[in-house]
Amino acid sequence: MPRSTTGDPTRPPRGPLRRVAVLVAAATAAAVGLSTVPAGTASAGTGAGRTAAPAVTRAALTPSLVAGRGARVDIAEQEAENAATDGTVIGPDRTAYTLPAEASGRKAVALKPGQYVEFTLPSAADAITVRYSIPDAPGGGGTTAPLDVTVDGGHRTTMRLTSQYAWLYNLYPFSNDPDAGVLHPDWWITECSCVPGATTPAPVIPTPFRPNHFYDEQRLLLGRTYHAGDRVRLAVPAGSSAGTTVIDLLDSQLVGAPRIDPLAVNILAFGADPTGHRDSADAVDRAIAFAVRTRLKVYLPPGTYQVNRHIVVDNVTIEGAGSWYTIIKGHQVDLATPAPDSSVHTGVGFYGKDASAGGSHNVHLSGFAIEGDVRERIDTDQVNGIGGAMSDSTIDGLYIHHTKVGMWFDGPMSNLRITRNVIADQIADGINFHTGVTDSVVSDNVIRNTGDDALAMWSEKTEDARDTFDHNTVQTPVLANGIAVYGGTDNTVSANLVADPIREGSGIQVGSRFGAEAFTGHLWITGNSTVRAGTYELNWNIGLGAIWFYALEKNIAADIEVVGDDFLDNTYNAVMLVADFPVKDLYSIDNVHFRDIRVDGTGTSVVSARAAGSATFQNMDARNVGAVGVNNCGSFHFTPAGSEFALTDLGGNDGGGTTGPWLASWELPNTITCDDRPPVAAPPAPSPW
Repeated sequence: MPRSTTGDPTRPPRGPLRRVAVLVAAATAAAVGLSTVPAGTASAGTGAGRTAAPAVTRAALTPSLVAGRGARVDIAEQEAENAATDGTVIGPDRTAYTLPAEASGRKAVALKPGQYVEFTLPSAADAITVRYSIPDAPGGGGTTAPLDVTVDGGHRTTMRLTSQYAWLYNLYPFSNDPDAGVLHPDWWITECSCVPGATTPAPVIPTPFRPNHFYDEQRLLLGRTYHAGDRVRLAVPAGSSAGTTVIDLLDSQLVGAPRIDPLAVNILAFGADPTGHRDSADAVDRAIAFAVRTRLKVYLPPGTYQVNRHIVVDNVTIEGAGSWYTIIKGHQVDLATPAPDSSVHTGVGFYGKDASAGGSHNVHLSGFAIEGDVRERIDTDQVNGIGGAMSDSTIDGLYIHHTKVGMWFDGPMSNLRITRNVIADQIADGINFHTGVTDSVVSDNVIRNTGDDALAMWSEKTEDARDTFDHNTVQTPVLANGIAVYGGTDNTVSANLVADPIREGSGIQVGSRFGAEAFTGHLWITGNSTVRAGTYELNWNIGLGAIWFYALEKNIAADIEVVGDDFLDNTYNAVMLVADFPVKDLYSIDNVHFRDIRVDGTGTSVVSARAAGSATFQNMDARNVGAVGVNNCGSFHFTPAGSEFALTDLGGNDGGGTTGPWLASWELPNTITCDDRPPVAAPPAPSPW
């Protein structure tokens, strides 16, 4: 999403089929920074020479605590802080701009040269993903460093880690230069409590200013299948150039053999280079054109294919051998002159036709990886993994890495199914339904380390309608929200797992902002779990809720049902309803209904209301509440009649904290209880209800 200044955007060869079969068989056979450790560190629980039992987690939680929520994928997550190590556990810490805060579960393991962390496989695996951080170069631009991988003392492989896609600095849209001065001297800066450009003498803002986006991930095929109990050791060589290598987690999985399709149109037959040395974009285009004419599928066999521009797709099925085997990889390319859409770069991506030209239809993409080369955020650039408009289409089983946005769709368009993809390490959003995307579903995707909203429905100009975000796992969005809904009608957010948003956002946001159309009809937010959500809003100087309703540009008055959700280990509030102070007399939040909710741990309150309006509560149970149950400032008018936000108790609202029931009778319907900056009491870890 764009951010505001408050921080809060030809002819083929003949006889292709016989040749394809030969080439497929051949291709398948060939394929078969940190200068100081942050304060607050502690020694690891398992030391050198010890083996830790496999502790499988989901979003750094015991899986039973989030059963039925999140992506249904066969990936075993193991946190480094639970593994055997002679390194140092860093964290926990939820302070933005620190390495522990951006780690899954807010902890990680820091390794010096010569140290290791060792994971015990919980189940059979032939592939791993390592999430890590190494220091930036002193002047920015990243460094590289080795990491040795061994399994049971053998099969040594050296991964080449890089920080070239990490380490951003400064204010939105950020800088790659750690020594850059304040990018927006006309913006309010919390650190100096001033507007630098209007301050005499000019304030000294230390550099690097607001470092962030520390982590990256790499995948590795192990070459054979290993079994439960085998030990994967990640060791930093003694001569590593990285003073510290931070390991956050290891994912392991069994991906199996590459998929082959001898009857499809093989891009090798059209000149594609599986070594990645030559550009294969034109060959892919020729294969697609032939497949469209002959009504066949396109097959991308194992290999790495260099593609440095958009591949435009319409009425075609493109299948890879699997995202671990087929990699479409490109460089970011400078354009000689800006494109009509104001892009100044292009890069690898599969794009539907523009909606103004009718969009694309009947596109089916599956089984390959898209590896981009995006290292800076330029909002006008179309350097996304998937883009354009695609109706009556499916996207399944892709891995999208180092693009600006994993998938950004500009409607109007309808009937898109996005399933079982992994999107990681993006400069901006994970998936964004922008402008008139209807009757579409995003389900069973894993989205980690985005630089903006991980999942968004953005009804700018035309409303998104009847869309569903269901059973997705979102982890560590560095900026903004895990899931955001900006306007629209009859949309659903269900059974998702959202963990560890870092800055200026929440687990789930319902927002009237960014020029979105008003909310109409219904919005269902059902059966989701958030954990360690609700961040500190620098400009407001308050903590946000795990779910955040924000009436900035219009009233929020649709029928909104929040049912069956769990808000776990909330950094500040579980629920926040707010209108920005300059519009507090213009917009309200009404007709929100909470039912069958569990709140396990809040740093401050269960509900914080900083707007006019109303909400109902039924069977909302809370425990381990850090401050008062309800913080009800309303619109800050403090009238004799009470707060301008009314809470209605429909019964069954139980539990609370040291101050008694979280929803006490004396607070209803609109008693003023206004302290929106109480001391924060860190809640205990979530436990079975």
